[in-house]
Amino acid sequence: MSFSLDAVGVIHPNGQRALAGVTLSARDGERIAVIGPSGAGKTTLLRVLGAALRPTEGEVQVLDAKPWQLPAAALKKLRARIGTVHQSPPIAPRLRVVTAVLAGRLGEWSTLRALGSLFHPSDIAGAHEALARLGLEERLFERCDRLSGGQLQRVGIARVLYQRPALLLADEPVSALDPTLADAAIGQLVAQSESTGATLIASLHAVDLALRWFPRIVGMRGGGVMFDLTADQVTPEMLDALYASEGGVARLQPQPAGAAMEPAFHRPDCP
Repeated sequence: MSFSLDAVGVIHPNGQRALAGVTLSARDGERIAVIGPSGAGKTTLLRVLGAALRPTEGEVQVLDAKPWQLPAAALKKLRARIGTVHQSPPIAPRLRVVTAVLAGRLGEWSTLRALGSLFHPSDIAGAHEALARLGLEERLFERCDRLSGGQLQRVGIARVLYQRPALLLADEPVSALDPTLADAAIGQLVAQSESTGATLIASLHAVDLALRWFPRIVGMRGGGVMFDLTADQVTPEMLDALYASEGGVARLQPQPAGAAMEPAFHRPDCP
């Protein structure tokens, strides 16, 4: 079992409830898309799965461990086996792209190797390979503050591809990409899951991407699970009900206003 949530609830310090009685589990290697309107609890769910947020209620098991019963050193090792792609990657602006990608394995490296890699990247070939899968190999030694928002998102994805985690979490990973780039980037995350056996959980606002790439769809609304079905079982009526407050379904990722359209990169059949 990759993870198991039993009646998990999260109440923020301000009293706002983010998750309510969520019971969800996944086998190793499953691919699940989490969809739903803004404020549905998707990001909070991924933070709980990533052992980054302790739930207020319920029980959590991730990669055969109960995170909040582990000592600090064991919890750190568990987190090193979980990779997260953030909507806005937490990458230092002055960092070089190669260093940002190699940071995916900091949890495995000694302090000496990690510090040394800041000055002399320890695996340039590995970083280059991950970036090439996303069409960014020419940016290898560029500073991150010279990249566009969409390029930074792809660097964040490359970092997780390089990490090779057992559990791969993606929180709106393609929100800054045009539809063609978004499709290719999701394809790379899926290819990583298939080649390594990693479980992939992605929060997506673009329902078409979810239905195309993910065999299992979890619909969330109001902090709870509204449905948990195979992609072919999800009907337009279910989607209309899920997104009722937003006046319709976001079927394609919108291109941010004023953003330049980037050319699509080649998506190989295998990583």
